[in-house]
Amino acid sequence: MPKFCTNCGSGLVDGAKFCNKCGNTVPNVEPPQAAPSFTPPQAQASAYQPASPSPMYQAPAAGAGLQSNVAGALCYVVTVITGIIFLAIAPHNRDRFVRFHAFQAIFLGVTWFVLAIVLSVLSNMVPWPLSVVMGLLFWVVRLGFLGVWIFLMYKAYNHEKFKLPVIGDLAEKQAG
Repeated sequence: MPKFCTNCGSGLVDGAKFCNKCGNTVPNVEPPQAAPSFTPPQAQASAYQPASPSPMYQAPAAGAGLQSNVAGALCYVVTVITGIIFLAIAPHNRDRFVRFHAFQAIFLGVTWFVLAIVLSVLSNMVPWPLSVVMGLLFWVVRLGFLGVWIFLMYKAYNHEKFKLPVIGDLAEKQAG
């Protein structure tokens, strides 16, 4: 069917028998039959055979996921939160290496939180000259915890189990 009126040239709606503008009768023209498409012989033959995967695509190996060293390092990212997450995730909560680092990260985060509160309270209780010293001490402790945090992530990523003095023993006991 033509898309435009042969009399006035205005657009036609599909299936219209008359033009909406001039009222002229629209000739009923059959749409042309689609020419048979040519399919190459290889495509015809492959229609009957199962398609093989593309050589560029490699399916992931069964059980692929985070390696133990990456999971151990990620336990320290947000200490308490990521430690709990990795203790809850099914494949990693059975890995002793990841469990150790998760517990050590949790204990490190709790220690940092308690120490930060104690130092904040102490710096507010002392008189002015000593509060400046306490503020500087607080920054030194923060930098120390930052260094320990980065060091533990580095050690976990390198498949090493570095135990902190008290926290590491507790983590070792909890990891089983």
